[in-house]
Amino acid sequence: MYNEALEHFKLAKPFVKAGYFETPQYREIYTDLKRIIMMGGIVSLTGMVGSGKTTMLQRIKHELDQEKKISTAQCLTTDKRKLSINNIILALYYDLSPKNSKASISIPNQNESKERLLLDLIIKRKSSVVLFIDEAHDIHGQTLVALKRIIEIAPISGYHLSVVLAGHPKLRNSLSKGAMEEIGARIEMFEIDTGFLQNREKYIDWLVKDCLADKKVKLNDVISPDAITLITNHLVTPLQISRIMTDAVMQAYKIGENIISADLISSLLKADLNNIDAVLARNGYQQINAVAELLGATQKEAKDFLSGKLSGNKRQEYLNILNGIGLNFEKTV
Repeated sequence: MYNEALEHFKLAKPFVKAGYFETPQYREIYTDLKRIIMMGGIVSLTGMVGSGKTTMLQRIKHELDQEKKISTAQCLTTDKRKLSINNIILALYYDLSPKNSKASISIPNQNESKERLLLDLIIKRKSSVVLFIDEAHDIHGQTLVALKRIIEIAPISGYHLSVVLAGHPKLRNSLSKGAMEEIGARIEMFEIDTGFLQNREKYIDWLVKDCLADKKVKLNDVISPDAITLITNHLVTPLQISRIMTDAVMQAYKIGENIISADLISSLLKADLNNIDAVLARNGYQQINAVAELLGATQKEAKDFLSGKLSGNKRQEYLNILNGIGLNFEKTV
């Protein structure tokens, strides 16, 4: 049925397999990131779940690898909450060491030795280095401070070490706190969401055109204007939009409709899409302890807040905190 649904709408591929949509802001961020990487420094790239951060990082890394003007490394540890500076140094060892020596890589026990070995690897590379760390919103503050110190000693090698941190808006919020000034004040911060939010209708138009097999088909032959309006009023990331439109194609074919209608989109929108906990999760606050820390509350108070058990001044106090970091819950609670 999958292929039949695509053929029914004259699509060459499902919307979730579309290419990369570039807004003017995306292109500007891309250019600025590359410039800072080549100069040396720490950069953060933040955006909600499904906003395109990882794709942008992959594109930049691929381009830098092709240009061969700077060596690239990446930290692949999946649980960033447990990421230590030793894990980061090990990632640098792996990616900067010759291929035939990777099997025997280990970190020296003595601190002085591991830093000097890292400098030796950079010198042997004869180039500066950029380290990419995705999902960085869960990294402990002490690890980031230790990473800053590694960056500061890198110039002893004659080259610099740049670091690109990508994560949900929680990363930006954490770095902006007074307690993180030691590193936050040294970071160039970029936010990817705004450019997309301003271009959601253009994205839908581009998305349909990118996936059509028959380029003569018009946008409103596939999706109605009312459906487009409904999507842009409720969904905020490329992933959300491409997912619901893919599901809509399947559902429309199933019930014999020839166009994605507003009624169909309405039936697919999740009732809890913009609940407080859902919005917090999209911004990087998936764990209750992270929510409690953000609110300055106990975990029980945070759970009661998310479940709607709090009322009055305490609830408003927490809403004010969330609105203060730009989450704007007035329309969702």
